Amino acid sequence: MIKPTELPDKIAIFPLAGALLLPRSRLPLHIFEPRYLQMIEDALRTDARLIGMVQPNAVPGREGPGLHAIGCAGRITQFSETEDGRYMITLGGVSRFRVVEEIEGFSPYRQCTVKWDGFERDLGKEEADTGFHRQKFLELLGRYFEARGLSADWDTLKEAEDELLINSLSMMLDLDPEDKQALLEAPSLETRRETLVTLIEYTMRGGQDDGMMQ
Repeated sequence: MIKPTELPDKIAIFPLAGALLLPRSRLPLHIFEPRYLQMIEDALRTDARLIGMVQPNAVPGREGPGLHAIGCAGRITQFSETEDGRYMITLGGVSRFRVVEEIEGFSPYRQCTVKWDGFERDLGKEEADTGFHRQKFLELLGRYFEARGLSADWDTLKEAEDELLINSLSMMLDLDPEDKQALLEAPSLETRRETLVTLIEYTMRGGQDDGMMQ
């Protein structure tokens, strides 16, 4: 486990729309662009092996995509190379961070100075959600999966710890990038679960604010 004192002030940034990483969660990635291949190689040379996942954000007047203010750093925990030079990696979520500024330079990939203040709980133990009514949540999830034609391992979902269940669904469900950002920025597991429920219900209403579809 990385200690707060080991978190760097500067990290490489991987701006990938719709890809959500949360603390203590795992995100598999397929890396093939040359600049990001270089990013992985450079990260592997460091002790922390950190990559910052950030949602791109449109900024008026800026050439190219901007970045949301909050991202999540992941440690490269698994790594393999294909015969044609692509990388298959897994990031283990470490902690969220706040972007201070982007570093201008000659690196082929983006880098930022960051602050970790305010996200101390990310480095601690798993969170619990004391207000979580699992059966009611799973019933809603079942209706959502049925409407989307999705299948699930319900035995695993029923037995999963609160944090694993909520975070895994937040990462895996097909939600808009801005919705993913809202889930990332949720200050606690309880507020992330409440946000996720709201997003699922909104999707089932077809994006309308009135009555639930039957």
